[in-house]
Amino acid sequence: MSKEESQVAILGGGCFWCVEAVFERVDGVIDVISGYAGGHTKNPTYKDVTSGNTGHAEVCEITFDTKLISYDEILDVFWQAHDPTTLNRQGNDYGTQYRSAIYYKNDSQKKSVEKSILKAKKMFDDPITTEIKKLDKFYKAEVYHQDYFENNPNVPYCTFVIAPKLNKLKKKGTIWD
Repeated sequence: MSKEESQVAILGGGCFWCVEAVFERVDGVIDVISGYAGGHTKNPTYKDVTSGNTGHAEVCEITFDTKLISYDEILDVFWQAHDPTTLNRQGNDYGTQYRSAIYYKNDSQKKSVEKSILKAKKMFDDPITTEIKKLDKFYKAEVYHQDYFENNPNVPYCTFVIAPKLNKLKKKGTIWD
């Protein structure tokens, strides 16, 4: 596949394990990598990020085939997959690292985000708190965070948080099994 046929989205919707598990089940998504973005510390570790002192959010780098899914459609899944109205929180996960965030890579993505957020505002009663910024740098998270749900389906967090989220999105037809 050529670079023209693939594109990358950087999205944060709470714990990156959840975001990764969702987007790995979206048709047209090629790869999902958990990591960190939006902060000021170079080469942060999970321990650094969870301290709340780096400014980073847990995010996923989502590579997708533009012949199969558009950036706009990726954003549609993003709005359905989390609650963008809770500041620095998703469920029981709280802290700035769990904020809702979109880090766009270029002007085309920025325009799509601006259009998408107008559409998303109609979906929610409360104001959207999603951080929207140009991507400065994406840092890949540690190996044990990659494909977390796939590798640890019976861990309580996966059983009680991720699996129900996936089931809800499957019923809506947003993701596949």
